[in-house]
Amino acid sequence: MHLLAALVGLVLVFVALRDAFETIILPRRVSGRLRVSKVFYFLTWQPWAAIGRRMPISDRRESYLSTYGPISLLVLIGLWGVILITGFALLLWATGFDFNSPVTGLYVSGWTFTTLGIGDFAPKTDLSRLVTVAEAGMGFAFLAVVISYLPVLYQGFSRRETTISMLDEWAGSPPSAGDLLRRAVAAGEVQSLVPLMGEWERWTAELLESHLSYQVLCYFRSQHENQSWVAALTAILDFSALWQASKATGHTWQARRVYAMGRHALGDLSQVLRAEPKFDVPDRLSEPELAALVEIMASAGMQVDAATFRDRLQSLRRGYEPYAAALSHELVMELPPWMPIGARKDNWETTAWEGSAPGESLR
Repeated sequence: MHLLAALVGLVLVFVALRDAFETIILPRRVSGRLRVSKVFYFLTWQPWAAIGRRMPISDRRESYLSTYGPISLLVLIGLWGVILITGFALLLWATGFDFNSPVTGLYVSGWTFTTLGIGDFAPKTDLSRLVTVAEAGMGFAFLAVVISYLPVLYQGFSRRETTISMLDEWAGSPPSAGDLLRRAVAAGEVQSLVPLMGEWERWTAELLESHLSYQVLCYFRSQHENQSWVAALTAILDFSALWQASKATGHTWQARRVYAMGRHALGDLSQVLRAEPKFDVPDRLSEPELAALVEIMASAGMQVDAATFRDRLQSLRRGYEPYAAALSHELVMELPPWMPIGARKDNWETTAWEGSAPGESLR
């Protein structure tokens, strides 16, 4: 019986330590393994998201969904701790620690793991003393690693959201490829869109690296209900597809690069989150929106054949929209429009105190 308890305890300790190591320390995606964190997110996010989908689109729904990321992180860390404490409790009992009951075993293992050192129970054998010292050292190291893990997550989230916030004035709220082009044409700054795509190529690469390494970041949501990393990435891919399909300036290499990087990010992240591509979703680009896009390009002096443009754009959209739709459904994050037809205000033009900020729009 003691041998069985020791084997089960070793397995629990190994599983928890390996999962925590792969989740926190190992900066890469780990696939093909049954992991505690993967099972945890699969079992907890689905019912959480199901409730969110039943709620109307509003600040209340966004507030509800936004709590999942931080809460799940804290619960996951607590789950690792519980598994480790349980495993060490079995090891202590198997090595000769005299417990009156299983609850007492968890109590002793708990204060040993957290290095409280209450000391109302003492190990009776040399082996149990060794396990006690090992658990105390493991607990101290575990807490130190977890504390250092939180700033890394915040930095990744902060870098992501800073660039998303800057997109507000460029492409509207929520961002859209058509609005981005329209505003650039109106300001006579079409050429500035090429370096903008370069900045978003780097942002997409950082997004891919950070969100593959730390899956919980996928569930962290933006400050405004009409912003999200899925919407921002999709809007930039929309624009890169538009730029390639129209051949706006005759140079499309930068657009192809950001398209490839974005397609890579959507594909890999949908695989990590087990979001199967959706090929049968309704068309996001309506005929009025397509006509508005062609009209904007014509007003900027771009010679675009509408039929050829439509075919090219449709071909490019098939490469990424199924993955964007899958992530949108999985994470309950709305996809952006292609070209908003009606008037709308950006986030910077509105406040919580009044309908709009003082003064007239700068556009």
